[in-house]
Amino acid sequence: MATASSFHQRHISHSDRRAARHLLAVPAGVFAGVIILAACYIAYVLWPRWPSGPVALDAPSIPVTVAGVTFNIPPAAIRQSVQRKPGMQQRVDLAYLWPSLTPPDPSARPAPVSSSNMVDRVFVTIAASDGALPPAERVKTIYPRYLDTRLTAAPGGLTSRPFRDGTPYQGEELNYDSGASGFLVRCTRNGAGSTLGMCLYDRRIGAADVTIRFPRDWLDDWQGVANRLDRLITSLRANGG
Repeated sequence: MATASSFHQRHISHSDRRAARHLLAVPAGVFAGVIILAACYIAYVLWPRWPSGPVALDAPSIPVTVAGVTFNIPPAAIRQSVQRKPGMQQRVDLAYLWPSLTPPDPSARPAPVSSSNMVDRVFVTIAASDGALPPAERVKTIYPRYLDTRLTAAPGGLTSRPFRDGTPYQGEELNYDSGASGFLVRCTRNGAGSTLGMCLYDRRIGAADVTIRFPRDWLDDWQGVANRLDRLITSLRANGG
């Protein structure tokens, strides 16, 4: 009987300890749950949430992320209403008045132009590069396959080299500074009548390509154009990280 009693007492004592541990685990689990819920609530409150629809044209600059690169863009400069929202986008199309580099009046429709002197804005596209070669590499490895050997003097002291007929760049030419500035644009030629030649100025930022389009005739003052284009790109990246 003494042995059975001792065994019974030990069994009761072991059960009591397990019950005590269980009781202690309950408040610990509740406390941990409260902490998790509180952390989730704080994260929900503090996490930035963007408006689901297009923002107002007169709203302050909004952060738009393209290919992991953040740009701060005035909504009035965004040409497509569906792109007029913060957050991640694959592409965004912009317009800026020239030479002020301010967003155009969204209520004003651009008038038809017959000369480059009538063009009062530049057009900007920011898009994911999608693995395409950077502009500097295209000049070294892609364009030479299609360029003509002829070199001519271009406006403002630039050098012009046309692409050969029958190539993907037929009718275009490279205009570049043979000095140290590194300025280079790909341009179409002025056509018949009011058809204006246009130039593309490319810049790779991270994995995003920035392409600015402007009239070829502006190359007469290409140094001023280059300075303003660089200033425009810098403004897009202000506080962009």
